[in-house]
Amino acid sequence: MKIDLTQLKTELETCAVASNLTELQIIDKLKTYYFNKEVTENLKLYKKRKKKVSEITKDLKISPRKFYAILEKKNVQHTKYNKSENKTT
Repeated sequence: MKIDLTQLKTELETCAVASNLTELQIIDKLKTYYFNKEVTENLKLYKKRKKKVSEITKDLKISPRKFYAILEKKNVQHTKYNKSENKTT
């Protein structure tokens, strides 16, 4: 395990030198890349109705609002629920 981490660290440092970025910037880019990759996989399952929103948000560790914002950004059809109905009492 320690050998793998040292190899990863050296690869990260060489990549940082080659791209003129810091190690943290490279890690942030990798994080967004793999997050987007996971989102697209879950969107495919959502479109096929094999996975629910609650399962997806639990897997991605995001809020449902953020997931619905991603759906709107990617132009995916979904139902909107209006919690604030006009109630006359």
